[in-house]
Amino acid sequence: MKFTKMQGIGNDYVYVNCFEENIENPPELSIAISDRHFGVGSDGLIMIMPSPVADARMRIFNADGSEAQMCGNGIRCVAKYLYECGIKKSDRLTIETAAGIKTIELTTASGNVTQVKVEMGIPGLLRNEIPMLGENEQVIDVPLQVNDTVLNITCVSMGNPHCITFVDDVDSVDLNVTGKAIENHELFPERINAHFVQQISADKVKMRTWERGSGETLACGTGAVATGVACVLNKLTERVINTQLPGGELTVEWTEDNKTYMTGPAEFVFTGLWNK
Repeated sequence: MKFTKMQGIGNDYVYVNCFEENIENPPELSIAISDRHFGVGSDGLIMIMPSPVADARMRIFNADGSEAQMCGNGIRCVAKYLYECGIKKSDRLTIETAAGIKTIELTTASGNVTQVKVEMGIPGLLRNEIPMLGENEQVIDVPLQVNDTVLNITCVSMGNPHCITFVDDVDSVDLNVTGKAIENHELFPERINAHFVQQISADKVKMRTWERGSGETLACGTGAVATGVACVLNKLTERVINTQLPGGELTVEWTEDNKTYMTGPAEFVFTGLWNK
């Protein structure tokens, strides 16, 4: 099976062109191929597939084999793959995901995609949209008991669930302990992505991410958008911000008409053959 490894600001996945390849057991393959010692090494597996309703369909599997609804960094890479590999040579694409059809705008130069802007949809703010147990209301700066500490959290769904905690120093957070505890907290029936965010200015934040099913990652596109929404809900920033993640930077926007956008790069790493 031919595969391609790609990354969006360090959030790396193994991509398989399922216009040509067939995968019988995606969860099993994702676990094996994602292993950073015995496999290719990645945050998961993304299948690029035909779609009856869009230019292509993507399915995302985390490193633990669980399927995710959406991946912001992943969808930028899928768009770049579709364009540069000649599957769909257009600077405007539609990609079907488990979180709905996303519209993509490509910036190109000399036949290469340099930036990808994704319309990420309308954020879900109620508990049953996230999902989170409890009375069906917005979760903005709400206390949550995590181990021996009480954290104030804001929760947003971008087709997948996100829990944002604002802190004074993101580098001091022990993600292996706190991030993992939030991911598996009993109030989140489908687990959750945990983000820790430090405000730098009115248009800039620094963040770190613990992704459900993958652990700490260098970036999370949907998480960056959820963070932008959370910043506005908590009256911390403007509606267009630069999010600084360990792997790079993304620009996110939450418009007055309730739409969200994410802009950032996507890169090829290498291609290979998987023979296991």
